[in-house]
Amino acid sequence: MMQDEKRYRRVLTIAGSDSGGGAGIQADLKTIAANGCYGLSVITALTAQNTLGVFAIHPVPVDFVRAQLDAVLPDIGCDAVKIGMLFSPELIRTVAEGLRRHGVQRIVLDPVMVAQSGDKLMQNEAIEALKQELIPLAEIITPNLPEAAVLLGREIGTTAEIHEAAIELAGFGCGNVLIKGGHQEADHCDDCLYQASEKRMIILAGRRIATRNNHGTGCTLSSAIASQMAKGAGIEAAVRQAKDYITAAIDAGAGYTIGKGHGPVHHFHPFW
Repeated sequence: MMQDEKRYRRVLTIAGSDSGGGAGIQADLKTIAANGCYGLSVITALTAQNTLGVFAIHPVPVDFVRAQLDAVLPDIGCDAVKIGMLFSPELIRTVAEGLRRHGVQRIVLDPVMVAQSGDKLMQNEAIEALKQELIPLAEIITPNLPEAAVLLGREIGTTAEIHEAAIELAGFGCGNVLIKGGHQEADHCDDCLYQASEKRMIILAGRRIATRNNHGTGCTLSSAIASQMAKGAGIEAAVRQAKDYITAAIDAGAGYTIGKGHGPVHHFHPFW
């Protein structure tokens, strides 16, 4: 490579498509670009959805998902990966096998199970495959409270229960766990970051912003974390920078009217 040759920081998103543009692949690519990286994608499912809900899901055949992975990784490569919606256990195993085969590092797993509207996005059988196949590959997982509860098979509510859940989730094999606090019924919505290697619990304070434009916040946060990791940030720094970005994106998008339900955040708030 010539010394003056420029190089992008590359982030691969493996997720479902959102026809409404607020979540999934569409939100990921916007976030990756806004955070200064080059986005590439492997689409795992097509959804017919808007701000009101998910009306249909069309899973992409696993052979075609494999073909996408085998097309982009040997040629373009990636500096970090964000994984979102994976509908079935077969799909989870295909993605895990592909990531292992290509030696992919810096994996951010957002275990998407339910849409903002309450629509289910993952088959029940896929949950066990997620725990066995993908969580051990991830450098960090980013469940919200309902997702953490599903993964552990119990309700999580108190601060002590959240801390215990983070430690237990790390026991599935990932190095770091970020449990997002947006579903807490309080004026604050603190996130909990647990770093297993250091046995360190970090509380990331957050304020609740009054808006219904909160569609795709989980996708956006995990993609921002992956982008910061691709640029060389450590886990704590990447999470803090991503949290600052998503908070500002929610704040900037709060006043917009788009659709009749849960609208998107303002992904490009630093630019317009």
